[in-house]
Amino acid sequence: MAGIEESGRGSTVGWVDPMGDPFLRTRFAPPTRPVTFLRRERLVEHLDQALLTPLTVVNGAAGAGKTLLVAEWVTGLGQPVAWFTADAADQQPGMFWAYVLQALRASGVPVPGDIRCPVDAGRVDPKLLARLAAELSGRDRPAIVVLDEYDRVTAPEIAEQLEFVLHHAGPGMRLILVTRTEPLLPVHRYRAAGDLTEIRNAELAFTPEEAAVLLELHGLRLPAHAVGALVDRTGGWAAGLRLCALAGRESPDPERYLKEFEAGRSTVADYLLAEVLKRRTAETQDLLLRVSVLERLCPDLANALTQRTDAEPILAELHRENAFVEDLGHSWYRLHPLFGEILRAHLRERCPGLEPELHRRAAQWLLSSGSLPETIVHGAAAGDWEFTAGAFVDGLAIGQLFTGLRRDELAELFSRMGPEATSPAADVVRAARDLSQCDLDRGLARLRHAEAALAADVPDAATDVPGPAAARLSCALLEALAARLAGSPLQAERAAEAAEELRQAVPAHLLGQHPELIALLLTHLGSTRLWAGRFEDARTALSAAAGCPGGASTVLPREDSLGHLALIDYLNGWHGRAERKARVATTDSERFGLCGSSGSDIGRVVLAAVAVERNELDQAQALLDEAVGLRLATRDPVSATGRSIVTARLLLARGKTRAALAALDAAVSADVASPWAQAHVALVASAAHLAEGRPDAAAEVLRQVPDDQPACVVEAARAQLTAGRPAAALDLLDRLRTEGPAGPAVTVRATLTRAQAALEAGDSAAAGKLVGQALLEARRERLRRPFLEAGPWIRRLLGTAPLRPLATGWLTTGEAPRLGTPAPLAVQELSERERDVLQRLAQTMSTEEIAADLCVSVNTVKTHLKSVYRKLAVNRRNEAVRRARELRLL
Repeated sequence: MAGIEESGRGSTVGWVDPMGDPFLRTRFAPPTRPVTFLRRERLVEHLDQALLTPLTVVNGAAGAGKTLLVAEWVTGLGQPVAWFTADAADQQPGMFWAYVLQALRASGVPVPGDIRCPVDAGRVDPKLLARLAAELSGRDRPAIVVLDEYDRVTAPEIAEQLEFVLHHAGPGMRLILVTRTEPLLPVHRYRAAGDLTEIRNAELAFTPEEAAVLLELHGLRLPAHAVGALVDRTGGWAAGLRLCALAGRESPDPERYLKEFEAGRSTVADYLLAEVLKRRTAETQDLLLRVSVLERLCPDLANALTQRTDAEPILAELHRENAFVEDLGHSWYRLHPLFGEILRAHLRERCPGLEPELHRRAAQWLLSSGSLPETIVHGAAAGDWEFTAGAFVDGLAIGQLFTGLRRDELAELFSRMGPEATSPAADVVRAARDLSQCDLDRGLARLRHAEAALAADVPDAATDVPGPAAARLSCALLEALAARLAGSPLQAERAAEAAEELRQAVPAHLLGQHPELIALLLTHLGSTRLWAGRFEDARTALSAAAGCPGGASTVLPREDSLGHLALIDYLNGWHGRAERKARVATTDSERFGLCGSSGSDIGRVVLAAVAVERNELDQAQALLDEAVGLRLATRDPVSATGRSIVTARLLLARGKTRAALAALDAAVSADVASPWAQAHVALVASAAHLAEGRPDAAAEVLRQVPDDQPACVVEAARAQLTAGRPAAALDLLDRLRTEGPAGPAVTVRATLTRAQAALEAGDSAAAGKLVGQALLEARRERLRRPFLEAGPWIRRLLGTAPLRPLATGWLTTGEAPRLGTPAPLAVQELSERERDVLQRLAQTMSTEEIAADLCVSVNTVKTHLKSVYRKLAVNRRNEAVRRARELRLL
């Protein structure tokens, strides 16, 4: 029987519950916070909203920190709070309400004497609930009631009674439920009316910043990356972080321990297995163990692994109960990462040898549902490489080994494929991996083996194409890449023709899912055409590749194609166009998180070449260094030759003629010779001979180049003029085609050569007029090298009154020269990237911050800074900023 309160407000002494047992006072007190407890202001501030809404739900998994959070908030309120920790024994309405009434009295809330504790544990008088609601509704200050562990109260009758009291108490009651499960109350109605405060699992998770402070409270100070990794692994789960911190504190190397600890053999595992797994039925435990091999799951996939049909209600219940199963929407779920890790360890102990079979079942189900990426992952985990390679190739995904966000992941995955896989698809994948690493001989050998096996297949009756069309189309792509690496235009054209025929046999939806295949094919074709000197044909293929859709999946071939298009413009003498395309090429991948060591090198090589022509030599070196460091760049004859030529031109610009000639000797293996490569090698060699005073040797080098190379014709004219043969020089220039693709980089040099010839013939007026034309044309593209290479004669003309304004500011310093002193040529203009660095310097950013902001290395930034200091004639950062502002560069 229940005790009778004497005063209605006084002591709880002498009170007993409806079963005649004393009330347990510990159930009316918030738990004590440990000394390592972290008060999280963002959550406490959110809980303050509980004072404004009738209902608050703090819903999270076991160990999420919800009870301690509410206890901390309650302590700081400064007003009475009725706290009641529910128990599984409180399933009877009379018992439940007896404890609620006692919690109110214990907190100091006055409860009238006529509202007595129920005498029957199994029922409660509705009149009692009505009197309680009426009493609460009349309060000036609402009674705050916290029901902790409310998930233990599962009786629908109690939920209805609680909703009755809450509704009729109105503003006189603030109910806070701390629970692992969704309460039976009509939460949706309160949410729709704006009468609900909610804190759920996702919000309870610790952020990396909060986790760092929590670890410090446990005596652990870890670097940010280590804390971030631990938060990722635990999902920010409070109990997991605390248990890890306690264990790490005992380790001599906490950072290493927290990075490498075995989840299945830890206090975290003990907690989760006891709190979550062992409380479940045998069927639920079996399901959880089997689906632990999955990153995400749905009921049908779970049924495929359990070979039962009950996954749907089990998963829904686990999610409702916050049992570390997260709802992703559309009937898909995932396990908490650390819980999944622990379950997998438990699976290996309980069912040794079952894990590969589960991966195999998952792979087969996922393949039938059209989820190729996950199919590959599970097929590899099962060790079934025949199946995995077959699914990958038949899914037309071979291009993903060369481009896209999964490139590195797939390369690592297939690196584990052993020699036991002997199918044609396995050989196709091996060939792709070899060719992606520019191993032409091994890649071709494996490709030929795969093609022979595919040719032996029975023809497809529907398409009359021998062998699987997707596999053969993949082979055509690899043939095109091999042709590019070998410098074989004929082989590339044959591969393109075969691919065009095979495209008709591949389902359109499959091609649509993999735009990277066509983008790669066109890029390889365009590169080989460019190598052969067929610039317009190359432009057609490369422009089509650059315009391919696909976002991240095609970003690298698009970037590569733009780099090749930039190279064509550069070779034709249009450096401004080349720079614009190359800049897009080198920045496009940054939008998809591929900045740094990814991307095509050809764009950076072109930018370096343009920088040399502008006499921005430090910038050119930095760009070449970046190009060498790119790990995804294809090492083909075009890029290899481009790098050697630009390197030689840079060395030549620095006066290192012997080193420049040595740079040209780097052997580039190719099936056919490239006319433009031969021409530009000859150009650099000729310029080196001229710089060392050997005009006849320079002319001899150029005689071996076909006459249809305008830049070589101009250089040959320079050699003849230097050798004292002006008539021969002018004859060469007169025969130079006036129409065609030659741009300012060619025509400026031709005009300066004519000016020199006119000056030597005594016609100073004509020479000055020609130099003026060259200045106007060069200024638009900031071409300085032609003037620096012209010789001493140009300085006298630049110092004259008519030409000085045309050269000032971008070519010369602008200072009036003393009598008999040539106008000083300036190298003061900053490159675009140097301006970028200078702007960030003005924002007081550190070298490391500038590097991160521009997606370049710290060494590259330092190189730019040295160049900026030199050009501005300063030695310190603040001096550079002040000088730049004086010059209106900022």
